[in-house]
Amino acid sequence: MKLSQFQFLLPKERVAQEPTRWRDECKLMVVHKDTGEIEHKLFKDIIDYFGKGDTFVLNDTKVFPARLYGKKEKTGADIMVFLLRELNREQHLWDVIVDPARKIRIGNKLYFGDDQSLVAEVIDNTTSRGRTLRFLYDGSYEDFKRSLFNLGELPVPKWVKSSVTPEDKDNYQTIFAAKEGAVAVPAAGTHFSRELFNRMILKDINKAFITVHMGIGQFRRVDVEDLSKHRMDSERLMIDKEACEIINKAKNGGHKVVAVGTTVMRGLETYVTTTHEVKPYDGWTNKFIFPPYEFSIPDAIVSGFHMPESTMLMAVAAFGGFEHIMNAYKVALDMDYRFGPYGDAMLVL
Repeated sequence: MKLSQFQFLLPKERVAQEPTRWRDECKLMVVHKDTGEIEHKLFKDIIDYFGKGDTFVLNDTKVFPARLYGKKEKTGADIMVFLLRELNREQHLWDVIVDPARKIRIGNKLYFGDDQSLVAEVIDNTTSRGRTLRFLYDGSYEDFKRSLFNLGELPVPKWVKSSVTPEDKDNYQTIFAAKEGAVAVPAAGTHFSRELFNRMILKDINKAFITVHMGIGQFRRVDVEDLSKHRMDSERLMIDKEACEIINKAKNGGHKVVAVGTTVMRGLETYVTTTHEVKPYDGWTNKFIFPPYEFSIPDAIVSGFHMPESTMLMAVAAFGGFEHIMNAYKVALDMDYRFGPYGDAMLVL
């Protein structure tokens, strides 16, 4: 398929800047992938489509405050550093993006905090993601991490809202976030509330948790028309034995497995046996799913409404069928569904 096939006009005002007041009361569009039939519900109605033994697979990654603002040495120029991932704990090395990048050179020092108490040195500028920084800190690792994260802010995308508010600390995080390492929230999971989890228990609907530390790669612009030539950035993926047992028991018992979000979808499809079972995994994934694609694990998916030409939209279209999903997006625009990580939800089954 071609990149241009996933283009559509999305007015800026249709990107939600805040979530609904209650997590589980956003709109839910239900798309039946075999027929293209569309239903309009609230998210809390999602469990009406599932029963005993069905299993929701959720991503328990936790977003960390990855965006820092600082100054460049000598010139005092404003810079923004986006932390991508920690490379070396002992040496305080981080893989980062620096903006503006064109004036940052190896050996430059960057200062953070009102008192410029945290200092970093640029030691590499040849990585595909931008830069490698070494933070100069003499204290314990715990004190360093605390200082670093106290200076950072949650990286709510600028195309969602121009400035972060105190409410984003909770809003831009799932209620089950547990393992720190993501720079973007697995948005499909944000719609689940504790009340909804309790109702799932009453219906004997199971939950399994895997970890995919979402990187910035999913938001990078796809710059090739031929999608087979696009390469995803790698993201850390962890699926433990307990999650595998829950998921495989559901599959083998004829129950539905629901992938909550495209990150979970990609994670489940990364390391699959010939008998369509999930195996424990601790490594990296650069799985890129786009139509046509034959799925092994999910029987249904939960998603948000994504940006034009995004890899997330492509993954949803691979599951639900290109024509059905693009038509669903047209209906969403006509019926005032909200887009982006704070927007409404879609169930494809």
